[in-house]
Amino acid sequence: QLHVVESGGGLVQPGGSLRLSCAASGFSMVYYDIGWFRQARGKEREGVSCISTRSDYRNYGDSVKGRVTISRDDQKNTVYLEMNNLQPEDTAVYFCAATRRYDYSRSYCTLVGSAYDYWGQGTQVTVSS
Repeated sequence: QLHVVESGGGLVQPGGSLRLSCAASGFSMVYYDIGWFRQARGKEREGVSCISTRSDYRNYGDSVKGRVTISRDDQKNTVYLEMNNLQPEDTAVYFCAATRRYDYSRSYCTLVGSAYDYWGQGTQVTVSS
């Protein structure tokens, strides 16, 4: 079975940093675009960042642009989300998701959640003093 598992969440003070990890099992991540999403209590799911296969395209949501960096290590079958200058409004459950890439004619990944097939259970990020 195909699974992705998030880790690295926790409690951090405003201005702090966290690195989230998304590890894949049951499949090779090298053929998949990976996205990070978050959902705060009472709010809709929001696209945070995505990275295409071969790392040739990255995208960031407007609310995190400049504070977040996504990267992947296909040898470790893991994608990372480095988050800096975290603020209380970043408090949410963070999910990673994977979608198989078939068209390699262009470099692209999407922040639309419905495009992704495999989802993790999420990791809680709480930003509070």
